[in-house]
Parts: sequence; C-alpha cells; structure tokens
Amino acid sequence: MKKLVLMVAAIATMAITGCNEKAAATIDEANLTAAAERESVAGDFPVMTFEQVEYDFGTVDEGTVVEHEYKFKNTGSAPLIVVNAKGSCGCTVPTWSKEPIAPGEEGSMLVKFNTNGKPNNQTKTVTIKANTESGTESIRIKGFVTPKAKAAAPNA
Repeated sequence: MKKLVLMVAAIATMAITGCNEKAAATIDEANLTAAAERESVAGDFPVMTFEQVEYDFGTVDEGTVVEHEYKFKNTGSAPLIVVNAKGSCGCTVPTWSKEPIAPGEEGSMLVKFNTNGKPNNQTKTVTIKANTESGTESIRIKGFVTPKAKAAAPNA
C-alpha cells in the first residue's frame, strides 16, 4: 500500500510542478520515475538526514535578509530527489541542487528570510517535497526581528 501511495504522490507532484514551466524544466522526470520504480520494487527509500532542522538567527534589525545553509545527507539506500521546497510565506525562499543525491552523499539547501515587514518573534518553515518514504520533510528558521523605529510626528 505504501508503494502505491508513493507512486501516486510522485505522479501528483510531477503534475503540480508541470504547471510551472521553469520548475518542470529543472526536474529530470526520468530520474524521478526511475527512482520511484526502484523504490517500489526494492522497498528502499532515501532518507534526508539534516545536520540541524532548526536555525536560530538571533536578533536582527527589520529589513535585514538572513540566510542559512542547511546541510543534509542521504542516509537511505536509494537516490534522493528533492522535487520542490517552499517557504511558509513569500519572505522565506529556499534554493537547492536539482541533481539526485546518491546514498551516502551530501547536499544542501540555502534558505533566505527577508525580515522587512516582519517585526518581533519569527518562525518560518520550509516544506520539502522529496522521494523519501513520508514524501515531505521540513526545516525551520527563527529569531527576533527588532522593529524599525517609527518616525516622530512633527510638532505643530
């Protein structure tokens, strides 16, 4: 049953990303299909193991762009393919390598968080769609954003 769910999820993910020409061009569908077929036959999955799943950037001034590189390793027994990654809001933008990551190999994901208009405590999540057994992984970035000083009203 898990194999069927994985195959349906992989096909649905390809259909969703196919709507965006740029995203479709960056994903090698043959690699994704081949990986899904190998997993369904062997029951083997890649495992995305992060060095850290949450990064605390501390305290920064509003308007600062904070970035952090999350490193991970494929500790599973099949090639890891990151299909998509999306921040919980438009202010959080992830970028990653589109190439499959072989078992035992490492990869990384760069996450940029624009603090403009985001004062006080902030926690943002990046949801990662990949060919892991669960199909989704997540990482977080958090910290405190010191609000911009408000302009004083002129005295009359």
